[in-house]
Amino acid sequence: MSLTKNAIKNHEELFPGHVSTMPQTDPELVELFDNFAYDEAIAHDNLDVKTRVMMILAATIGCQSLSYYKAMVGAALNVGITPVEIKEVLYQSVPYAGVANTVDFFYATNDVLKSRGIELPLEDQSTTTQETRHDKGLAVQKAIFGDAIDKNYRDSPKDLLHIQRYLSANCFGD
Repeated sequence: MSLTKNAIKNHEELFPGHVSTMPQTDPELVELFDNFAYDEAIAHDNLDVKTRVMMILAATIGCQSLSYYKAMVGAALNVGITPVEIKEVLYQSVPYAGVANTVDFFYATNDVLKSRGIELPLEDQSTTTQETRHDKGLAVQKAIFGDAIDKNYRDSPKDLLHIQRYLSANCFGD
């Protein structure tokens, strides 16, 4: 198997000392994937490793890849992503993916954190209350999207306006 120096270095940064059985069972896949994911693909972006790993966490939740997610939670901790940051990625996934699609990721996250000696629950991070969440979220949306948000609210059918309020409060409010 011929892995590039960069692939080896970048893989080791995420998974120090990890010994996989995949090189014995699927060496061709390991060579192709590791060289691509840990060298070629990341050579063409300017993301720092923490941002890249947080994006991978979100993507693995979105595509329901629980086993890879668990490995990436460990990798996230290895590169200095805090437990709070990991939980924030997970919390933000709930309004988008739904609680039914994320509940197993909470258990997996908690298992990894506990296995690393991290005490749960983590300290609350909320910056809003039930009463302020919508208005603060709406202000964030307006700062990002401008007048389009007012148009969304104005043009929503009355029986669906609650969806706009849910998006403001739950996706942008905290």
